Amino acid sequence: MNELKNTERELYYFRMRLIFIGIFVFACFSVLISRFVWLQIVKYDDYVLQADDNRIDVVPVVPNRGLIMDRNGVILAQNYSAYTLEITPSKITQDMDLLIDNLSALVDIQPKHRKRFRKLLDESKNFESLPIRTRLTDDEVARFTAQRFRFPGVDIQARLFRQYPQGDSASHVIGYIGRISPKDAEIIDDMEDSANYKGTDYIGKEGLEKSYETALHGTTGFERVEVSANGRAVRTLSRTPPTSGQNLILSVDIELQKVIEEAFGDRRGALVAIEPETGDVLAFVSKPSYDPNLFVEGIDQQSWNELNTSEDRPLLNRPLSGTYPPGSTYKPYMALAALELGKRTPSQAIADTGFFMFGGHRFNDDKPGGHGIVDMYRSIVVSCDPYYYMLANDLGVDTIHDFMKPFGFGQKTGIDLEHEKTGLLPSTEWKRTAYKKAAQQKWYAGETISLGIGQGYNNFTPLQMAHAMATLANNGIVMKPHLVKMTEDPKTRQKTLTVPKESYRIPLKQENIDFIKHAMVGVTTVAGGTGYMKFHDAEYISGGKTGTAQVVGIKKGEKYNAKTTAERQRDNALYIAFAPADKPRIALAMVVENVGFGSEFAAPIARKALDYYLLGKRPSDKDKPPVAKTDVTSASPAQVDTTAVPAAQEIRD
Repeated sequence: MNELKNTERELYYFRMRLIFIGIFVFACFSVLISRFVWLQIVKYDDYVLQADDNRIDVVPVVPNRGLIMDRNGVILAQNYSAYTLEITPSKITQDMDLLIDNLSALVDIQPKHRKRFRKLLDESKNFESLPIRTRLTDDEVARFTAQRFRFPGVDIQARLFRQYPQGDSASHVIGYIGRISPKDAEIIDDMEDSANYKGTDYIGKEGLEKSYETALHGTTGFERVEVSANGRAVRTLSRTPPTSGQNLILSVDIELQKVIEEAFGDRRGALVAIEPETGDVLAFVSKPSYDPNLFVEGIDQQSWNELNTSEDRPLLNRPLSGTYPPGSTYKPYMALAALELGKRTPSQAIADTGFFMFGGHRFNDDKPGGHGIVDMYRSIVVSCDPYYYMLANDLGVDTIHDFMKPFGFGQKTGIDLEHEKTGLLPSTEWKRTAYKKAAQQKWYAGETISLGIGQGYNNFTPLQMAHAMATLANNGIVMKPHLVKMTEDPKTRQKTLTVPKESYRIPLKQENIDFIKHAMVGVTTVAGGTGYMKFHDAEYISGGKTGTAQVVGIKKGEKYNAKTTAERQRDNALYIAFAPADKPRIALAMVVENVGFGSEFAAPIARKALDYYLLGKRPSDKDKPPVAKTDVTSASPAQVDTTAVPAAQEIRD
């Protein structure tokens, strides 16, 4: 017998299922609606911002780097635009070497380009765009553009590049820029304006490019760019333009610089020329030099090895970081100290027999047999060593130190370049702190003797020697030497002087300064003066002093012979000068390494520098009309006996 269905119970269960389904559907819709309300209303502002972030990229716009010009407006560092083939490693899915091989079919990629790219890849974050080839030709750009679809993650960018049109001329002044290294990035991250370097790939590495990095860099701008799902730019929504870096107008005369560099030839050395009244550095020569263009995109290994391992050390900034004994160029300052401190009068004389005995040691003159009767004027003109041996002994090391320090000897000048060396102006206190053993800490009286002729522990940079010469020529008024004369706003062209005021004044008696200047004029104008042969026919009157400094000591009983001495151990040649004598417009100091006498090897280079700066006369110029000589100095001729120096062949020093 068939069992009857319970219709009411089935209806009940059916209704319950409907209710549960309804509740479930309602709950689901409630969750969806709640989420919708949360996303569209509560979190609307946040998610709109995120959506914009996904849709809009903020792209930094790197500013134009400031130009560097010489005092006459000649461009020393500039920018130019070129196309670069760049790879973004994070977007590359295939083997990198295979990718570069395929790119090589379209663009010329040499092994050196691959090597540099690998180095950048190791140093950079994988999402950065890295150059594989720079400065593409128009044909290379066209070939790649036609095949771009084959290379996701590879693109062509228009970039600004730094160029140094003067090549290796003044490279130690200008320096160079290079790609930002991990170490540079750490320094930038610690800077207050680190955000200003977003998008920047290059930074100043040496020279003025480094010391004026902040001024040259400018202010980074930005663009808000709408991008597609694959990251391609669709349109620019807004733009805040960058502000170009400031231009640097140097005090350097690049033509004077080139004349001096050419005069040095293949010889090693340095020359610094300064305008005494302002502290403007007119020339800053370091030989040998290097081409800064080699470093901009990363120097190749061969070129680096040639520069870095060269015995001539072309990367050494000799005026700034090279230190040398000043030799006899120190004597005018020693004489000035004697006058100021009352240790000598101009008329006091000694009998020079060719040597000076002290403590059983014989200190020889450079002239066998000596110079005879020598007063202060003649001691400078003929460069008499025994005169200054005696004077140094009378003054003492600490007195010499205290007098020379205000002239900048053994002190940093504060010039606007990094890595300036201090040099060494010796004193008893210096020796006590420099050595550990008690016997070495003691200052011996015999050590003072050589200081008088610029030897011994004396060790100064060519920059310090030029600074001291400029200070003397400027009558004791000290002007801080500087390479950047002024900065220039690229928009308004407003110029700002870098060193408009004097630093301080050395309290010197004018009659003493005039006497020393007059004696230095005698060096170049009186027959028998150590600079007479190179300057007596000049169309202006200059003051000067030759110097020859030992590089290595001579053993007792031996005599120096340049021909039998190894080239790197031969004497250095030095010269200091100011001109015109009545109102100096230029003062200089220079050293030529391992060549011998200052009168023979340094003075001719100084003559070419002065001829060009004062007369516009280049070494190759001939038959220019003579110019009347300017007056000497304000020193009265009655103060000195200019006939005391016999007419003779040039004295070497």
